[in-house]
Amino acid sequence: MASTLTLLSPAKLNLFLHITGRRPDGYHELQTLFQLLDWGDWLEFTPGASGEISLAAPGLDIPPADNLIYRAARLLQDAAPARELPGIHIRVDKRIPAGAGLGGGSSNAATTLLALNRLWQLGLTRGELQALGATLGADVPVFVGGHTAWAEGIGEVLTPVDLPERWYLVITPDCHVSTGQIFSHLQLTRNTAPIKMATFFEGYSRNDCQELVRRLYPDVDAVFGWLERFAPARLTGTGASVFASFGTEAEAGAVLRQLPQRWAGVTARGLNTSPVNAYLY
Repeated sequence: MASTLTLLSPAKLNLFLHITGRRPDGYHELQTLFQLLDWGDWLEFTPGASGEISLAAPGLDIPPADNLIYRAARLLQDAAPARELPGIHIRVDKRIPAGAGLGGGSSNAATTLLALNRLWQLGLTRGELQALGATLGADVPVFVGGHTAWAEGIGEVLTPVDLPERWYLVITPDCHVSTGQIFSHLQLTRNTAPIKMATFFEGYSRNDCQELVRRLYPDVDAVFGWLERFAPARLTGTGASVFASFGTEAEAGAVLRQLPQRWAGVTARGLNTSPVNAYLY
């Protein structure tokens, strides 16, 4: 029986998100700090003999051909040297909610690129995989890089950062925030002045999407109202997930146990190195 490679595809938080401008091509210039987590989706990769790519994603209503996992596998297959590659069956145990700002699709795509580069023995460099990943989404390169990172440009100019260990409570209401809606909204702040990394560590930062998302999505606003009773809360990405930081797992868990049943919540430890990279490299 073919050997199966099983990997944790980690979620991320945007510890802050400043939108510093808009390019002529419509993409937004930004600054953010990507914090990787020790929680996410599980992906299983089982080689096959057929040369075909198949994907099992129970519970997802996205057609396989439109899924970033499948697209990443095909992209790598097309970029491979002209030789016959074995097939691959990929199964997803999906835990990261869609439309939550936690990077689930981007992380899955990056995990697929890294796993198949190893299984197919393609020998592509991390930089080459990041360039391929950037064609799938702006957040894919940070997951390929596999390290918590300060990001600029459209999110692809990355500087690895080592952060002190923190625990996070992440709460996701039952709503899907459209990234396209938020980034195209006329009331979105797009002119925040760039900051130095030291400024963030001094406590001067925000998420420029947060107030707009709170106005447009009452469920997200309700999470803020509840979580801020316990700790400062912040939106990750364009939402819908809201998080707070704690010094210990016990502190985060104590708040999680009080979470209203209408919301989903999880505690997770911040990581400096992705579990995918720790396993493969």
